[in-house]
Amino acid sequence: MHTLQDLTIRSISVSEMDNNVYLLTSKATGAQVLIDAADDAPAIMALLADSAADTAAEPKLALIVTTHSHWDHVRALADVVGQTKARTAAGTEDVPDIAVATDVSLDHGDIGNFAGFDLEAIKLRGHTPGSVALLYRDPHGPAHLFTGDSLFPGGIGNTQGDAARFESLLKDVSERIFDYLPDDTIVHPGHGKGTTLGAERPHLDEWRARGW
Repeated sequence: MHTLQDLTIRSISVSEMDNNVYLLTSKATGAQVLIDAADDAPAIMALLADSAADTAAEPKLALIVTTHSHWDHVRALADVVGQTKARTAAGTEDVPDIAVATDVSLDHGDIGNFAGFDLEAIKLRGHTPGSVALLYRDPHGPAHLFTGDSLFPGGIGNTQGDAARFESLLKDVSERIFDYLPDDTIVHPGHGKGTTLGAERPHLDEWRARGW
């Protein structure tokens, strides 16, 4: 858990694929965004219940953002939407591949305004056509970047050996992430442990050379 001045970030790992589910809660207003309802709806509902401790206000799930359309990131989406009635969002190009209706189609640079915090959508094309990262710029500390399956410790996301998809993703990650954000930015990936941009930046040329 990351307890920031204005925001609390909780996370759980679900499924046999170690999917990360993130919940952002405004301390002042209780407004919440859930990132990737990947699997295990009961565990996600428990995460929401636990978040009542993160705000003096009444927690209110404003939006569920799906970082990309792959099956392992959406298995609990229908159940969680059904129980919370929250609105949904995903990258525009991935919307047709998500069985649950998407209320908000995200394009590069879109800003979501929630009571107490903003999130910026950063499109990272390659793992899927509409993969999106979410950026929270903490006014009191490092930025937090939720990258889905587009950036991990040690490399970018899987592009299935497709050279064009690899080049697309590496280009977007290089220009829209590493050229855009400072080294202290904290990376929260879709699976496994987090990292920082500073830890990964020295390896960009290595990733390009190896082709994955």
